[in-house]
Amino acid sequence: MDYLNVVAAAAASWVFGAIWYSTLRKPWLEASGIECDENGNPKGGGSPMPFVLSAICMLLVAGMMRHIFAMSGIESVAKGAYAGLGIGLFFIAPWTMINNAYGMRPFKLTLIDGGYSAIGCLLIGAVLTLF
Repeated sequence: MDYLNVVAAAAASWVFGAIWYSTLRKPWLEASGIECDENGNPKGGGSPMPFVLSAICMLLVAGMMRHIFAMSGIESVAKGAYAGLGIGLFFIAPWTMINNAYGMRPFKLTLIDGGYSAIGCLLIGAVLTLF
Protein backbone atom coordinates (compact mmCIF):
# COMPACT_ATOMS: atom_id res chain seq x y z
CA MET A 1 0.00 0.00 0.00
CA ASP A 2 2.90 2.39 0.67
CA TYR A 3 3.97 2.09 -2.95
CA LEU A 4 0.55 3.22 -4.14
CA ASN A 5 0.70 6.19 -1.76
CA VAL A 6 4.09 7.16 -3.21
CA VAL A 7 2.78 6.95 -6.77
CA ALA A 8 -0.38 8.93 -5.86
CA ALA A 9 1.67 11.59 -4.05
CA ALA A 10 4.13 11.88 -6.94
CA ALA A 11 1.26 12.15 -9.42
CA ALA A 12 -0.44 14.87 -7.38
CA SER A 13 2.73 16.96 -7.32
CA TRP A 14 3.47 16.30 -11.01
CA VAL A 15 -0.05 17.36 -12.07
CA PHE A 16 0.23 20.44 -9.86
CA GLY A 17 3.53 21.22 -11.60
CA ALA A 18 1.82 21.05 -14.99
CA ILE A 19 -0.79 23.54 -13.78
CA TRP A 20 1.82 25.75 -12.04
CA TYR A 21 4.12 26.02 -15.02
CA SER A 22 1.24 26.37 -17.50
CA THR A 23 -0.05 29.29 -15.47
CA LEU A 24 3.42 30.84 -15.10
CA ARG A 25 4.61 29.85 -18.57
CA LYS A 26 5.45 33.32 -19.88
CA PRO A 27 7.33 34.62 -16.81
CA TRP A 28 9.13 31.28 -16.42
CA LEU A 29 10.28 31.26 -20.06
CA GLU A 30 11.43 34.86 -19.71
CA ALA A 31 13.32 34.24 -16.45
CA SER A 32 14.86 30.96 -17.64
CA GLY A 33 16.32 32.59 -20.73
CA ILE A 34 15.08 29.87 -23.06
CA GLU A 35 14.97 31.07 -26.65
CA CYS A 36 11.49 31.03 -28.16
CA ASP A 37 10.23 31.08 -31.72
CA GLU A 38 7.85 33.67 -33.17
CA ASN A 39 4.88 31.85 -31.60
CA GLY A 40 6.36 32.01 -28.09
CA ASN A 41 7.25 28.31 -27.98
CA PRO A 42 10.73 27.13 -26.97
CA LYS A 43 12.99 26.60 -29.97
CA GLY A 44 13.82 22.96 -30.57
CA GLY A 45 11.22 21.91 -27.98
CA GLY A 46 8.84 19.04 -28.19
CA SER A 47 10.89 16.33 -26.54
CA PRO A 48 8.95 14.31 -23.95
CA MET A 49 12.17 13.73 -21.95
CA PRO A 50 11.70 16.61 -19.46
CA PHE A 51 8.23 15.29 -18.62
CA VAL A 52 9.51 11.74 -18.15
CA LEU A 53 12.42 12.91 -16.00
CA SER A 54 10.18 15.12 -13.88
CA ALA A 55 7.82 12.20 -13.24
CA ILE A 56 10.75 10.00 -12.18
CA CYS A 57 12.06 12.76 -9.91
CA MET A 58 8.63 13.18 -8.29
CA LEU A 59 8.65 9.44 -7.54
CA LEU A 60 12.10 9.77 -5.94
CA VAL A 61 11.06 12.75 -3.82
CA ALA A 62 7.79 11.12 -2.75
CA GLY A 63 9.57 7.85 -1.93
CA MET A 64 12.16 9.56 0.23
CA MET A 65 9.52 11.68 1.94
CA ARG A 66 7.56 8.50 2.74
CA HIS A 67 10.69 7.07 4.31
CA ILE A 68 11.32 10.24 6.35
CA PHE A 69 7.69 10.33 7.48
CA ALA A 70 7.80 6.66 8.55
CA MET A 71 11.01 7.24 10.51
CA SER A 72 9.59 10.39 12.12
CA GLY A 73 6.13 9.06 12.91
CA ILE A 74 4.34 11.63 10.74
CA GLU A 75 0.88 10.19 10.17
CA SER A 76 -1.71 13.00 10.03
CA VAL A 77 -2.50 14.97 6.89
CA ALA A 78 -1.79 18.27 8.65
CA LYS A 79 1.62 17.09 9.85
CA GLY A 80 2.38 15.58 6.45
CA ALA A 81 1.50 18.81 4.65
CA TYR A 82 3.48 20.89 7.15
CA ALA A 83 6.54 18.63 6.92
CA GLY A 84 6.27 18.61 3.12
CA LEU A 85 6.10 22.39 3.05
CA GLY A 86 9.21 22.52 5.24
CA ILE A 87 11.09 20.15 2.95
CA GLY A 88 10.16 22.22 -0.09
CA LEU A 89 10.92 25.57 1.54
CA PHE A 90 14.05 24.68 3.47
CA PHE A 91 15.69 21.86 1.46
CA ILE A 92 14.71 22.12 -2.19
CA ALA A 93 14.07 25.85 -2.72
CA PRO A 94 17.42 26.92 -1.20
CA TRP A 95 19.26 24.41 -3.38
CA THR A 96 17.42 25.81 -6.40
CA MET A 97 18.43 29.31 -5.32
CA ILE A 98 22.09 28.30 -5.13
CA ASN A 99 21.98 26.80 -8.63
CA ASN A 100 20.19 29.84 -10.05
CA ALA A 101 22.55 32.29 -8.31
CA TYR A 102 25.68 30.62 -9.69
CA GLY A 103 24.01 30.42 -13.11
CA MET A 104 23.34 34.17 -12.93
CA ARG A 105 19.61 33.55 -13.38
CA PRO A 106 17.01 36.14 -12.36
CA PHE A 107 15.61 35.82 -8.84
CA LYS A 108 12.15 35.56 -10.41
CA LEU A 109 13.14 32.10 -11.64
CA THR A 110 13.98 31.06 -8.08
CA LEU A 111 10.61 32.33 -6.86
CA ILE A 112 8.74 30.39 -9.55
CA ASP A 113 10.72 27.16 -9.14
CA GLY A 114 10.95 27.49 -5.36
CA GLY A 115 7.20 28.06 -5.17
CA TYR A 116 6.63 24.84 -7.03
CA SER A 117 9.03 23.02 -4.71
CA ALA A 118 7.22 24.28 -1.62
CA ILE A 119 3.66 23.62 -2.78
CA GLY A 120 4.57 20.40 -4.61
CA CYS A 121 6.19 18.96 -1.47
CA LEU A 122 3.24 20.13 0.63
CA LEU A 123 0.97 18.13 -1.69
CA ILE A 124 3.24 15.08 -1.53
CA GLY A 125 3.23 15.25 2.28
CA ALA A 126 -0.53 15.57 2.44
CA VAL A 127 -1.22 12.74 -0.02
CA LEU A 128 1.29 10.42 1.65
CA THR A 129 -0.62 10.70 4.92
CA LEU A 130 -4.14 10.42 3.49
CA PHE A 131 -4.27 6.61 3.64
